Amino acid sequence: MAAASFTAPKIIQPLNFRSSSSYEKPLFDSVKSIPTSNFLRSVQRFHLSKSPISISHQFRSFSTSVVAVSEVVKEKKSKSSASSTSNLLITKEEGLVLYEDMTLGRVFEDMCAQMYYRGKMFGFVHLYNGQEAVSTGFIKLLTKADSVVSTYRDHVHALSKGVPARQVMSELFGKATGCCRGQGGSMHMFSKEHNVLGGFAFIGEGIPVATGAAFTSKYKREALGENCDDVTIAFFGDGTCNNGQFYECLNMAALWKLPIIFVVENNLWAIGMSHLRATSDPAIWKKGPAFGMPGYHVDGMDVLKVREVAKEAVDRARRGEGPTLVECETYRFRGHSLADPDELRDPAEKAHYSTRDPIVALKKYLLENNLATEADLKAIEKKIEEIVEEAVEFADESPAPHRSQLLENVFADPKGFGIGPDGKYRCEDPKFTEGTAQV
Repeated sequence: MAAASFTAPKIIQPLNFRSSSSYEKPLFDSVKSIPTSNFLRSVQRFHLSKSPISISHQFRSFSTSVVAVSEVVKEKKSKSSASSTSNLLITKEEGLVLYEDMTLGRVFEDMCAQMYYRGKMFGFVHLYNGQEAVSTGFIKLLTKADSVVSTYRDHVHALSKGVPARQVMSELFGKATGCCRGQGGSMHMFSKEHNVLGGFAFIGEGIPVATGAAFTSKYKREALGENCDDVTIAFFGDGTCNNGQFYECLNMAALWKLPIIFVVENNLWAIGMSHLRATSDPAIWKKGPAFGMPGYHVDGMDVLKVREVAKEAVDRARRGEGPTLVECETYRFRGHSLADPDELRDPAEKAHYSTRDPIVALKKYLLENNLATEADLKAIEKKIEEIVEEAVEFADESPAPHRSQLLENVFADPKGFGIGPDGKYRCEDPKFTEGTAQV
């Protein structure tokens, strides 16, 4: 059905949310809609009109449409049933790709924990366990030319985008064979080849970079006349959504109709601060319509639901229709970092979300719908274990960066300061470090 267009501002009433220790309800129900709900663990479908909204409709510049993933899944099922006897959202090949990518993320991060506690990694290491459905659901829909901007929890985003596991592990080990030659570490994964435009240690820091990348795509197409439909995805957490860069970039992206998807990985906690305590209105998705772009609230523990919304958002961006804000409600299974004893979160809350493991859920779906056999999945798991073990061996045996890298990527004009007239690094001149060298 066609979406309603709004020429006058619509007031969206705040949701009636409360902090509760009850976890008996699922996050979302893809079929039923109920009249009221809490924000967290919601099963409500959000829309602004009495009729369901088709999110494939071309949104006008300042119309605001809000739907939940249930509308998308229901629409997809309706379309597929009209042309096929199957209501499955994925093919066997697609399902196996999703399972392999999510398994790679989980096994890799588990290995990172082992290596960290064995002293192979240093500094802060933030793991992604539990959130794999978000990375896989979005990034596996992208092309190599599309860009991804991450946060300090960036290992799995890099893996999903195609950066080899051995390069990511080597970077974590601080080795010269890492994707940043050992100079980035855990929080700063970058790959020009795969258009991974960095992990960023400070929250909100990557959103302007992603907005700039999206502007580049639009400029190439509209100013330079190039055939460019590249899109950018900016990943960030719920804690970022109270920072100024977030709002500034939402405004700029909507104003210029940039091909970007803002993906909020709402794992409910900003280190030890509950999302409910830190935000006046916890429904982050509503900030999208406030700036004239669609806002979606998605079950981030279900890769198929994430994937369906991601398809619509990515296609919308490629068509030149502008940005989308997607809030994925998810949960991390470990502490904020490996230095976090994780004593602040309610054990009942952690137990509840552990039963909603996204990899277990996908495995069940594949088996129940005859998209894979136990042997298929076992083969994938064995393959991933071998890849990760080889990555560790490669990283451990790789050389440390040479000290000649010390001043690289530090000075804009290294020959004017970092390198002397003789071609040697100034830092190697004792007089330079003493402050007596002629510069």
